[in-house]
Amino acid sequence: MGRKTYRGKVEERFSYDNFVLPFTAGMVFILIYFAVALGKIIRDLPWDDRKRFFRSIFSYRIFISGWEIIRECLLHVKIFKRNKTLGFMHMSIAFGWFMMIVLAHIEVKLYAPHRFNLPYFPIFFRYFMKETEHTMQGAFFFFLMDFFLLLVLIGVGMAVFKRFNSRAMGMRRTTRLKMPDRIAVYTLWLIFPLRLLAESYTAGIAGGSFLTDTVGHIVGAAPEIMGRGFWWAYSIALGLFFFCLPFSRFMHIPTEALLILFRNAGIRSKKKGDGYATTEVYSCSRCGICIDACQISSAARVPKDTSVYFIRELREKDPKALLAAENCLMCGRCVEACPVGIDSVRLRQNVKELKAPKNQGDFRYVPPMDVEKADVLYFAGCMTRTMPSIERSMLVILDTSGDNYTYMDKSGTICCGRPMLLTGQVDAARAMIDKNKEIIKRSGAKTLVTSCPICFKVFNEQYGLDIEILHHTQYIDRLISSGRIKVEHSDVNAVYHDPCDLGRGSKVYDAPRRVVSAVAELSDIKDSKRMSLCCGGSLANTVLNEKQRRDITLDAYGRLTAGGPDVLVTACPLCKKTFAGVSAGKVPVEDIAQTVVRNMSVSTAGDARHDSRAASGAH
Repeated sequence: MGRKTYRGKVEERFSYDNFVLPFTAGMVFILIYFAVALGKIIRDLPWDDRKRFFRSIFSYRIFISGWEIIRECLLHVKIFKRNKTLGFMHMSIAFGWFMMIVLAHIEVKLYAPHRFNLPYFPIFFRYFMKETEHTMQGAFFFFLMDFFLLLVLIGVGMAVFKRFNSRAMGMRRTTRLKMPDRIAVYTLWLIFPLRLLAESYTAGIAGGSFLTDTVGHIVGAAPEIMGRGFWWAYSIALGLFFFCLPFSRFMHIPTEALLILFRNAGIRSKKKGDGYATTEVYSCSRCGICIDACQISSAARVPKDTSVYFIRELREKDPKALLAAENCLMCGRCVEACPVGIDSVRLRQNVKELKAPKNQGDFRYVPPMDVEKADVLYFAGCMTRTMPSIERSMLVILDTSGDNYTYMDKSGTICCGRPMLLTGQVDAARAMIDKNKEIIKRSGAKTLVTSCPICFKVFNEQYGLDIEILHHTQYIDRLISSGRIKVEHSDVNAVYHDPCDLGRGSKVYDAPRRVVSAVAELSDIKDSKRMSLCCGGSLANTVLNEKQRRDITLDAYGRLTAGGPDVLVTACPLCKKTFAGVSAGKVPVEDIAQTVVRNMSVSTAGDARHDSRAASGAH
């Protein structure tokens, strides 16, 4: 069929054809589904959170949310930072499709400004109206539409390639998809090649740009019934995708934007099934990035309970989610890797709290502890008491500091409450926390110092104390910078390991590094700060066996010491204990307090060491 030429006018067809029906039916369905789902999510928010949400919509936060939606839902900046190839793939599909929709609506306003157009009209604009006058404006829009269609097609091609060769795209594992996801994915892959064929057929008759015009020379000669067949196939693919969307991974498209609005309004999940938690569950795109980040998957070779599968089980109300909630180190590495920022650790905690026994935790039988009045209250914590070398080192530092301090749990181990929180026993943990708060208040301390990141995080988040709370790395950093303890720099090559609850959990990154740099040569490593490795000794996991835990520890230790440092320094008694169990004859492991004491000036530390040995007794 030859190309028709109409100079100086727009060829317009009657703006209806039966092929629009599949798309229209799918669009109506998805809009109704979204409206009902949004209403249920808002209804399930606590009243205070509902007020926060609506207030944020009419405040400056809406602009912050809008920019974040552009960055993360369309441009996928977080994925770009982690993996440029994956980032480009996701961006090309999301941003390219979005721009095609926007440009189509602009074209409708330019070429049919005075008529009522049904919602399908911009989608099938090239069929119903043909710009055959080769003006600058017409050529510009043809070029833009072809450019963004090509961008999307490149992204789709990369997605198809990734499905069959994920390692070439920088992913060792990808998500195993169920049937609804597969149908939706394969339909999405068809939409844009079919659009190319449909628009190229029209371009073969009325003109196009570099992409559709080139393909149009081939398909434009086809019979008209085949050309209409392309438009029918394109409409069916769109309609089928819309019908599949709510039951597939692609529900993340609308809910991810809603999650950003909630987050910037200051809303967080409080329990399983609340509006925020539901939004998080549906915002999971099942991209699989968390699978490689999870050490249970990468080191212990147990990927079945990683966050992507746990969240899918939650969404499907699968009873397996109850067990999957337990099979997690709760280290937060997957949360940092997640491009959507889903707090899967909190989701697991919600499930644990539902299944935990309802123990009110009556601790009235515990006799009140007498604590000496002091400005600084030192809390070693349960795990520090299992590592006497850390306790001794901290007593040396405290003695040298000149601070008026007292040792809260010197006469007996006191739990901060975190183990009970991790098992979901919130009431029992709260009772223990209240008991500990009484002891802390009676001390009259202005500063609480602890050696355990687990305790540090709980003191900050659960206790509501009106005093300063410091991890011992922060306290030591203050003492060194103020000159209250003198240290000597050595040429020892040290690697610092960020404990999960101190780094990712509490965002304490700089103080430990300043301390290590003051006494040794600190080497940078890849797996550090927000993507630091868990030691594998987590108290949260009740499913892993001893071999699987050891595999995680060996893998983490090997990666941390791959550069051949003289010492591996950490700042957590549990991490030290766990790594020390696999370090025999290899790179030694020290707590940061030990490293500091080893490098303290002899003249300032000698008496303090003697005093601390006397104070610690058997330790």
